[in-house]
Amino acid sequence: MGVDLPIPLGPVSNGEYDPAPLSPHVREAIRRTELVVDDTARRLGVGRREFLRSACGAAAALLVLGACRDESNGEPTGGRYDVPEEAATDPDAAHQAVGGEELVFDVQTHFLAYDLLEARGASFWGQGFPQARCGEDDPRACFSIENYLEELFLRSDTNLAVISAIPIPGPSNPLSIDDMARARGAAEALCEDERLFLHGQALPSIGALPDALDGMSRLVADHPIKAWKVYTHAGGPAWFLDDHDPGAPQVGHAFLERATELGVTTVCVHKGFSGGSRFASPVDVGPAAADHPEIDFVIYHSGYEAGTPEGPYTDATASVGVNRLITSLREAGIGAGRNVYAELGSTWFNVMRDPEEAAHTLGKLLAAVGEDRVVWGTDSIWYGSPQAQLQAFRAFQIGEDLRERYGYPALTDDVKAKILGRNSVALYGVDPVTTRCDFTRDELEALRVSLPSSPRTYGPETAHEVQALAADHGWIGF
Repeated sequence: MGVDLPIPLGPVSNGEYDPAPLSPHVREAIRRTELVVDDTARRLGVGRREFLRSACGAAAALLVLGACRDESNGEPTGGRYDVPEEAATDPDAAHQAVGGEELVFDVQTHFLAYDLLEARGASFWGQGFPQARCGEDDPRACFSIENYLEELFLRSDTNLAVISAIPIPGPSNPLSIDDMARARGAAEALCEDERLFLHGQALPSIGALPDALDGMSRLVADHPIKAWKVYTHAGGPAWFLDDHDPGAPQVGHAFLERATELGVTTVCVHKGFSGGSRFASPVDVGPAAADHPEIDFVIYHSGYEAGTPEGPYTDATASVGVNRLITSLREAGIGAGRNVYAELGSTWFNVMRDPEEAAHTLGKLLAAVGEDRVVWGTDSIWYGSPQAQLQAFRAFQIGEDLRERYGYPALTDDVKAKILGRNSVALYGVDPVTTRCDFTRDELEALRVSLPSSPRTYGPETAHEVQALAADHGWIGF
């Protein structure tokens, strides 16, 4: 339901949480949007598909979503989509509301590079993902390098992106560093400049610690690694960044010290979407950041947990959801503008369907880490093209009432531009490329010899699908 709408509202997951049942206001928004799309396309004299793919279609969907949430609330909510009614029919007004020319740097993207000639079997990680929602006969093809590049660069306004590692050790990993390098090379050939950047997978709790640290050194020697990606709760024995638990592997400080020695001092750590694991809590972020001021910590998902409503920060809610990250930073004395960044991948996708939650989530993070320390990520291509998330973010505003009551900053155009790209360009030290990367399908096809072989979401849409995915390797935390 809702898969083909201009702004997909789910249910869908990135595979790390059970998709939440659609709330009444979201179900009503989907129903009304389908009616609005049909009616408006007919009045404009365009096909339904053409309208769905237009900025007017996205504007219409956000108008309906905001109206339905206000109705369910009984009054205007604390967050809103700033979309004028004429944007549903006027392309210029629609572009003003959901379009933009700013730099977009997506710091959390993934694909899965399968050899499609191999039979699917027990070794096929990801077989719990949905069957062929991208239109391919083999569902593995939905996550290919080719489809990834199309979704990222042709079907969205994304300019730059980071390929982020997943916590699967060994040869069964369908997103190896060699796969990442192939995608990076393909993008460079198609775009004629550097567009994709690489994370180095670090698994310090697997095997002998010296061997794991030496593996980091080899990665940096062999590839242009821009940052490290770690999952402290998955991919091996669970651990903490600050080694505060003597019962857990004491590898956090050693890992951070090796990162410093190698000169790759951006550490991206998964925190949130834990499946109940205490090791995915950001409790260790503040102490690690205080002990290692030379390292920039990028907190993927910002500690968000699906199904946990995000409201204002209070003493009673200090240990849940995004508030856990804020608590950890406060207790460690890490204030705004320091060495901790809040990343929005999957978090924004979940909260954007509820403007009230979205306002509190963004407001709390901006107040805690500062407008220069919130970075854009979408966790694509689990959710298909990131364009819908981008359009919703461009149109979103934190209401004046919440700003006055809780001290949240306004989401000005300048703040949005920082979040969408400028903050990450500074963090990663890369050139701020703002041109679109346009290429044809024929040009992409010509690269097939060097690669393993419609906006939709591709991630699991039911708890059963998530559990099937978790059963493959068990790294999700269930």
